[in-house]
Amino acid sequence: MVSLEQLRTYCMLVETGHFTRTAERLAMTQPGVSQHIRKLEQHYATALLIREGKRFSLSEAGERVYQQARKTLDELGALEFQLSHDDPHSGKLRLASPGSLGLTLYPELLELQQRHPGLNVHYHFAPNHSIETMLGKRELDVGLMSREPQDASLQAEQIATEALSLVVPASFSGSAWQELLALGFIDHPDGQLYASRLLAANYQEFSEFEQLTVSGFVNNISSILEPVSCGLGFTVVPQFAVDAFANQQALRVIMLKQALAEPILWVTRRHHPLASRFATLKELLIAHFNASQQ
Repeated sequence: MVSLEQLRTYCMLVETGHFTRTAERLAMTQPGVSQHIRKLEQHYATALLIREGKRFSLSEAGERVYQQARKTLDELGALEFQLSHDDPHSGKLRLASPGSLGLTLYPELLELQQRHPGLNVHYHFAPNHSIETMLGKRELDVGLMSREPQDASLQAEQIATEALSLVVPASFSGSAWQELLALGFIDHPDGQLYASRLLAANYQEFSEFEQLTVSGFVNNISSILEPVSCGLGFTVVPQFAVDAFANQQALRVIMLKQALAEPILWVTRRHHPLASRFATLKELLIAHFNASQQ
């Protein structure tokens, strides 16, 4: 019979990659850790670890056992928490979104926390790939992404859309392909993703991002439009970022024949039930996006 203690030990070992560290975190002895792993291997009648000196990797069976064990422990942990304490207006909210969403959402979340001081908002501004990584590492509970996650352990649900905008300096009167090339592109963490989609839909000359001359890069969403406003290039950002920019008169949004909107995806880990406060959060976000698009 496999015990939950054995499964916890095994998952901790896989996640730390170290017998000594596992023993320290679980307040066990190293021989005790080894005994739990040995009993699991005896139960399943196969090697779970491929040992290489002091290092190890997972066998195919070991990977399957880990995935099922992690799922079981997560579900039991979530159930225990929900049964003991599941206040929809209390607890930590760990979420992240690309910067454009953060500009419009973070003030709403602060207002939510003011109404319900028991909530504890931990908000990360990050590009899509970083959000996916943080979710995979269990550093977040929810990610708002504009593309489907590639990690099979994550699941996505579309809750809204955000329009993409081609933004140029107000002093720039052109809109033709060659004129944009001459102006140059202001890049940002999701710049290649956004530009490739919007330009491909509207300019038949566009084939790949490398055609553009990058005239600058900014990783702070609040600053991406600063070089554009100074006449140093054009960029593609969600309309939320344009609306939040203070110096509106220094920008111009080119009206394109083919409008394009990015999905806003609610991304969570599979088989990981969320506490009721996340239902409160989700309702707030959906209401906010619906109101902003009316």
